[in-house]
Amino acid sequence: MKRKNLSLNETELKMVGDGRKFSGYASVFGGVDSYGDTIMPGAYKGTIGERARPIAMRWNHFGPIIGKWTKFEEDETGLFVEGELTLGHSVAEDAYALLKHGAVTGLSIGYRAIKEIENETGGYDLQEIDLVEISIVESPADLAAQVGNVKAAIGEAESLKQIEALLRDAAGFSRADATALVARIKSLSRGERDDETKTSELLAVIQAATNQITARKS
Repeated sequence: MKRKNLSLNETELKMVGDGRKFSGYASVFGGVDSYGDTIMPGAYKGTIGERARPIAMRWNHFGPIIGKWTKFEEDETGLFVEGELTLGHSVAEDAYALLKHGAVTGLSIGYRAIKEIENETGGYDLQEIDLVEISIVESPADLAAQVGNVKAAIGEAESLKQIEALLRDAAGFSRADATALVARIKSLSRGERDDETKTSELLAVIQAATNQITARKS
């Protein structure tokens, strides 16, 4: 699953009244993301129609569900959404405070490409996508860079012991955190999942561990 971030200025995010409702653009057409991909007009029409599962509202992609999206509309600009944060949910209350203060980075979509054509930037023009979730994000660039460093380090390792050392060196994990993460990697490798699913789950585990470490240090 890929992710595409949109800064708070680009989202045109607006809080509605004194409640926990807000609206804005989760995605705009025409921009080139870090993958070299561009979402084309019409890409959302299929995915925002009737669907078997809801599009989740998450905190930082790997965090909990903090509310629900109540409206999706594709227009000439991009994907316009309306949502409600869950009243009384501790993380949702934090997200609300940050949105009101303008302290969060913006919105970010998690999606899978359904129909795409290679473009001149080395990426793809996405003509149809499966929208999985839309997250409120606080600092996606920093977190993505940290996860990317860990992923690159793991790709060069020849043993789990090297992975444990690289986790400490590349991401500042303690010995205990690195050992626990390697144990989780071993359990994933024994499963019968495909490579894409294993990678996605591994990154989710790394992201969760990174968030926990960051929280303890703050």
